[in-house]
Amino acid sequence: YQRRVRKAVVSTQSTGKMAQQGEMAAVKVMAKDLVRTRRYVKKFIMMKANIQAVSLKITTLKSQGAMANAMKGVTKAMGAMNKQMNMPQMQKIMMEFEKEADMMDMKEDMMNDIIDDVMGAEEDEEESDMLVNQVLDELGLSLNDELNSMPVASGSVGGKEKASKPADADDELQARLDNLRRD
Repeated sequence: YQRRVRKAVVSTQSTGKMAQQGEMAAVKVMAKDLVRTRRYVKKFIMMKANIQAVSLKITTLKSQGAMANAMKGVTKAMGAMNKQMNMPQMQKIMMEFEKEADMMDMKEDMMNDIIDDVMGAEEDEEESDMLVNQVLDELGLSLNDELNSMPVASGSVGGKEKASKPADADDELQARLDNLRRD
């Protein structure tokens, strides 16, 4: 290929010399040879490009073949895993797990209720009394002052009078707490 190109260049220089000497028949033969050589050079370039294209296609086909083989292997592995999985058995296991988890939650709730009943009643009452006193202290009031300033109904039976007094005080305190929560 390169030899023909060099020969064509030398031939072109020789053709110019022969044309100056007047040898036109030789010039025509050399011109035809030059044209033929140029066509061959173009054909060689086209063949080289075609060969490279075919090589690229072969590489692509090899890659696709490798991918197909890999997919075949993955498909076999997935099939084997699907055969090993027993869906009814897995569903049964999951249902049992859910049942046991629910039972454990119920037992935990029962234990927490028992512990709260045994230990929490006194603490809750003390905590609620502290909260009421804190609210009253913020208002600048004292529970005893409020209870002493409550009006006493006259002419009633003593037991009923005492019972209505604390209920009214509780209602009034509750109303005050509700007002504080709204603010």
